[in-house]
Amino acid sequence: MITRTLKATFIPWLVCALGALFYSYEYLLRMSPSVMAENLMRSYHLTGAQYGYLSGSYYYYSYVAMQVLVGVTLDRFGPRRLLTFACFLCAAGAYLFACSDHLSVAMIGRFLIGLGSAFAFVGAAKLATIWLQPRYFALMSGIIFCLGMVGAAFGDIVLRVIVDAQGWQSAMISAAVGGIILTAIIWFVVRDVNPYFENHHLHHTSNISSMLSGLKQAFKNPQIWLCGIVGCLFYLFLSAFAELWGPAYLAQAHGIDRIHAANANSMVFIGCAIGAPLWGIFSDFLCLRRVPLMIGSIVAAVAFCILLYAQSLPVVAIYILLFIFGFFSSVQILVFAIAREMTPIKISGTAIGLVNMLVMIGGIVFPPAIGKILDMNWAGTMIDGARVYSSHAYTLAMSLLPLGMLIGLLFTLCMRETHCEIIAESE
Repeated sequence: MITRTLKATFIPWLVCALGALFYSYEYLLRMSPSVMAENLMRSYHLTGAQYGYLSGSYYYYSYVAMQVLVGVTLDRFGPRRLLTFACFLCAAGAYLFACSDHLSVAMIGRFLIGLGSAFAFVGAAKLATIWLQPRYFALMSGIIFCLGMVGAAFGDIVLRVIVDAQGWQSAMISAAVGGIILTAIIWFVVRDVNPYFENHHLHHTSNISSMLSGLKQAFKNPQIWLCGIVGCLFYLFLSAFAELWGPAYLAQAHGIDRIHAANANSMVFIGCAIGAPLWGIFSDFLCLRRVPLMIGSIVAAVAFCILLYAQSLPVVAIYILLFIFGFFSSVQILVFAIAREMTPIKISGTAIGLVNMLVMIGGIVFPPAIGKILDMNWAGTMIDGARVYSSHAYTLAMSLLPLGMLIGLLFTLCMRETHCEIIAESE
């Protein structure tokens, strides 16, 4: 017979794990175009900038626009119904994206995926605030991010195989079916109230007035904005590289075939998957947030510069550098812990949503910016209807990444150190 104590230990982690699994699923959908770049450019006759808009911007338009509303509604209504509906939207968007021969419908599919995905990370983080003690939040944030990276690495490797064997549309239909199954599981398992935590009633704002008050409180906090800016600049390693241009860059600039380029690109996600929870543990051990952020940004920028500017790197070195890049870049997960520690628990979803909105703005701006730089330096080469860019063009475009991380380092110096304490509720 399962005792109440055992349930109180096991069930909270199970509920939070499902939230993290949804984030993993949406991440697979988010980065899926990176393993089918040539297929999409050939099918829809896209330029580099147009591919950036389809794969990145249309996803991030809806994702970013929803972030503040996501946080407010999660604080008001709880995560169960919202996460269930969001997962269904992701599955529906994947199906539309797969089954259309028209670019406009494919764009709608990506928009719906972004709309549903907007609830994933913030919803999983909200579940952590409801079901787990505060001391576990940084660790759980790392675990959520870890599972997201696992989903991305799975997509890099498995989707690439399916795309090559059966076509990109079959791969996306399979992903849609998986989303429907996950939707049902979330509905039957996730709950909005933690019966094992005596203060669970504090986790939901009670009315419109308190929702607006919480939103105003989050917007007026300059530290929340700094968290978002730093997170955005550190997150470029995923939104502009690993999720989108990474495989194409590795194939062209380093002469790796498509399968090995996808496998090498997955090392970024694997590095993130391992690094994110470890950064949470390391930060908690030091009782510091800013120092790990500074260490991670410097090492990640150096690793990527070596990859970008060194000549004739062996394949093993490329794998190692990409792993280091992902491992140290994943330190950006700590900005969410800082945001949580800067705000009362009743508006934690609002604050995390605002930070996530700022983080994801980079996904709107930088993928098409990189595509534009590539188009400006395109020599006119095409293979099977898809544009092929030179190594020099990729080097110029990808230089935005280490530059962004170093600028993020400067903003980190302006952030307030929380020493891993929830200072908002003690002031």
